[in-house]
Parts: sequence; structure tokens; C-alpha cells
Amino acid sequence: MIRALYTAATGMEAQQLNIDVTANNLANVNTTGFKKSRVDFQDLLYQNIRSAGASQAQGVQVPTGIQVGLGTRMAAVQKIFTQGDYKQTDNDLDVVIEGDGFFQVMQPSGEMAYTRDGSFKVDGQGRLVNSDGYPVQPEITIPAEAEDITIGEDGTVTVTVAGQSAPQQLGQFQLVKFINPAGLTNLGRNVMSPTEASGEPITASPGQDGVGTLRQGAVEMSNVKVVDEMVNMIEAQRAYEINSKSIQTADDMLNIANNLRR
Repeated sequence: MIRALYTAATGMEAQQLNIDVTANNLANVNTTGFKKSRVDFQDLLYQNIRSAGASQAQGVQVPTGIQVGLGTRMAAVQKIFTQGDYKQTDNDLDVVIEGDGFFQVMQPSGEMAYTRDGSFKVDGQGRLVNSDGYPVQPEITIPAEAEDITIGEDGTVTVTVAGQSAPQQLGQFQLVKFINPAGLTNLGRNVMSPTEASGEPITASPGQDGVGTLRQGAVEMSNVKVVDEMVNMIEAQRAYEINSKSIQTADDMLNIANNLRR
């Protein structure tokens, strides 16, 4: 009977973590470029009371064994990199990646970080930066006299400068893809860093080598669907509740056994 108490407790703990992940998804429903997470569970060790195929008598084998499970645990929290909806902003510095790939930004530590958030700004030096001031790599500098900024599907950035009739090309966005983007580590602030699980970053120009193209004047919204998360929350709540009922039932049965009289 004690086994049931601990087994149900693992179920309650697992569903609590499930709710934590769901809550984070819902909290970031309006976060630009956010990718939702999904919890994967796996069962724990089994206690083998009788093995399948064991000899019951001469020439007789047991067709099925007796195994009692000891609960569940969280196996992984996986990022789902489906495309989010687009939000038209008509801001020249807002860019969407249509397809796979990440923008590259340089952190103050000198390490590269990667993001799907294309809501860029211009800092005091004219560099194209993200909301935290991390410059886009390779660096693109917008001149102060620029009147019109154009970002092509291939990532080419051109501007029209006052007094000049011909557009001036400033540089080109380079995107990065990973063999296993789910292996990236979230750093917060809409940026991620690579790990051994994600593989090495593969740099390519937009529209080439399997990376997406760019669209100017829009941003990618979160891929969280509120209805799906609400359904998942209800499922987790009911699973948590039924596990608590299992503990209560096991406790009631122990109480009955303790109160037996001869």
C-alpha cells in the first residue's frame, strides 16, 4: 500500500511541472518570436514480481509476467519551432523570417546568441540592434542621413540617402540554422545559445541552404495557441486531482488495515 502513495506522488509532481510549463507558454503568448514548450513524460522503474516466460512447471511457461510500475517523471521540455503568425507593423526595421533560421546578435560578453525576434532598432552609433542593444551580426550601420530603408527577401539592406539618387547598399543579413534547434539553451530576453545537442551553427544567406527568406515591416508573434494551452491545463489539473485521489484512497485503505480487530 505504501507503494501507491509514492507512485501517486510522482504523478502529482509531474503534473505540477506540466502546469509550470503551460503557465510559461501562456505568459509569453504575446512575446515576439517566442516558441512554445511541450513536456514529455516517461514511466519509472518497474518492480518485477514474476518474469514473463518463467517456468511454472516442467514444459509450462508463464505467458505474462507481473510488473508493478513506480510512477512517472518529466523526461524533457522540448521547444516546438513551428512558425508563428505574422503581425504587420509597417516599421522598416521589423523583419520576419519566413521559414527556418535565426538572427545572430552579439552579447556584451562577446558570445554569439540567436533569436527569432526581428524587432530591431538603431542605437546611438547607427548600428542595427535588438531590444537589449545587442548588435546584429554581421554588423549593419544605418547612416544618419538615411531617408528610406529597404530589406530584401535575400537580406540585402539598402538605403536612400538625401542628395543621392541611387540607393546605397549597407550589408546583408546572415541567418543561422541548427541540425537540432530543440537543443538550444534559452537565455531569456528572446535569445538562445547553442549546445552540443543543437550542433554547430550553420550560416547561410536568406533563401539559401535551407534557411528562410525575410519579410520587412512585420514581426513573428508567439506560436502559442491559447485554446491548446487551456485544454492542456485542464488535462493536467484533472490528472493532478486523480493522483491526489489515489493518495487519499491508499491512505483510507491503510487506515482500515490499522483499525482491524481480531
